Amino acid sequence: MKNIIYSIILMLAAVSCTTTGEHSTGSVDNIITEAKLLSMEQHKGYTVATIANPWGEGALRSYILVPAGAPLPDSLPEGTVVRTPLNNALVYSAVHTSLFTELGYPEAVKGIVDAQYFTDSLVLEGVKAGKIADCGSSMAPTIEKVIEMKPDGIMLSPYQDSNFDQLEKLNIPLIMCADYMEQTPLGRAEWIKFYGALVGKEKEADAIFASVAQKYNALKESRASVDHHPKVLTETVVSGVWNVPGGKSYMAQILKDAGANYPWADDDHSGSLSLDFNQVLAQAKDADVWLIKSFGVYSYADVKGQYELNDKFDAYTKRKIYVCDTNATRLFERFPFHPELLLQEYSNILDGKTNELIFYAPCK
Repeated sequence: MKNIIYSIILMLAAVSCTTTGEHSTGSVDNIITEAKLLSMEQHKGYTVATIANPWGEGALRSYILVPAGAPLPDSLPEGTVVRTPLNNALVYSAVHTSLFTELGYPEAVKGIVDAQYFTDSLVLEGVKAGKIADCGSSMAPTIEKVIEMKPDGIMLSPYQDSNFDQLEKLNIPLIMCADYMEQTPLGRAEWIKFYGALVGKEKEADAIFASVAQKYNALKESRASVDHHPKVLTETVVSGVWNVPGGKSYMAQILKDAGANYPWADDDHSGSLSLDFNQVLAQAKDADVWLIKSFGVYSYADVKGQYELNDKFDAYTKRKIYVCDTNATRLFERFPFHPELLLQEYSNILDGKTNELIFYAPCK
């Protein structure tokens, strides 16, 4: 009976609550150095993580991370209390499930959405065995399944004007994973410190980020002296829309750091630009290299089959297209927190080192 009561107490303690109080006195340093949308301040007994609103002023959310079992401090700043480590998380993206595996705590993931987009065998096996709940679509999760799994945190990717009213009513911490809106590769990668803190793997997260930053900066410095700057086009038109990275996005920054001449480098958007075919052709017809992330595209015939005017680009006629089969590689899961891998990949492509590629391959 005592064990049952204790379990109930722990479960209730994991549920979020909003508390208002005075901030602790004294100066507290932000442990985040690269990310612009995230700050983390360590206080005695808790950590405050604040996520800035990427689409407006002020904060999107603030979280008070308190170790499970520890008493709540008498005075806390305003924010959502999250008991750490998370042990029963509902995770929306394979990017973050893979990160938990790398941090050494994959068992924190007990539920996912959009299962059809996951390639991690550990996650897929868990779903098949019933150890990880499939909660349906990210756009409209199955609330009954969410309630049944009783998550201690829901990790989702917010977007402008996003509405999570149904989930908000469950009184479960909604962790806004806005890392994808960072403008620099290392800025996004540093969010590993926040996710590490959520699962009690702070030291591991710090070590990984330190290694990533050192490798990225060393490679970036070495690329600064290259003389040749090929013009690079990315992606393809799909259903009349061609999405390319905005000039202030971390993807555009990686291309720049690799030594590429990116057609939309002067654009001010940190997300994607939605263009039509003629707009892209006008800007990038003379592109030296064309990078395509897709599945089912392996040959120049496939590229032309996608859209018959794709052969108008110089990169097509000069046979300088490189494709990444997202169904076979784990690019999307790896590069957000390991941008040094993608920087090396782009550098190898620009240098013609096709035998050293791990994500892309020359179009056949």
